[in-house]
Amino acid sequence: MKYCTWCGASVTLRIPEGDDRERYICTACEEIHYINPRVIVGCLPVHEGRVLLCKRAIEPRRGYWTLPAGFMENGETSQQGAARETWEEARARVQNMELYRLFDVPHINQVYLFYRCDLVDGAFGVGPESTDSGLFSESEIPWDEIAFPVVRETLREYFEDRPDGKFPVRISAIERRGRL
Repeated sequence: MKYCTWCGASVTLRIPEGDDRERYICTACEEIHYINPRVIVGCLPVHEGRVLLCKRAIEPRRGYWTLPAGFMENGETSQQGAARETWEEARARVQNMELYRLFDVPHINQVYLFYRCDLVDGAFGVGPESTDSGLFSESEIPWDEIAFPVVRETLREYFEDRPDGKFPVRISAIERRGRL
């Protein structure tokens, strides 16, 4: 950050009074600019035992398969954001959304939330950020072409949990550097 979003003056990086970490502070109006983690929300849509995946049309990982997901927007809940992203990427509507997976990724300042859900009427398509989409059984998933480790892990855990029909909310942190 170089300039204050309130007044346009330059900013400096220092610890504000009463705080414990460096923040960007405006040199003119003293506005403190907090830069917080980004939240990525998505769905694990299921229809008749098969999972909906999208092939990415954009970077990063263009041409690889992923669960429909993206950045949460201001003014929406995480469920609303996950449902919106599923519509935008796979032209699919979802219902019965239940939080299933949370990943904290502090080294890139991101948090991922995936909701397990049902695909309404089994209908889906291709949105502007995808080149393809499809329903996959566990044996059909292109495991070597999955875009991000968080997606691979979510899929792996889903197929492990499915036989018992118990889907606990799982939370973990990814501390290493690398692709997600």
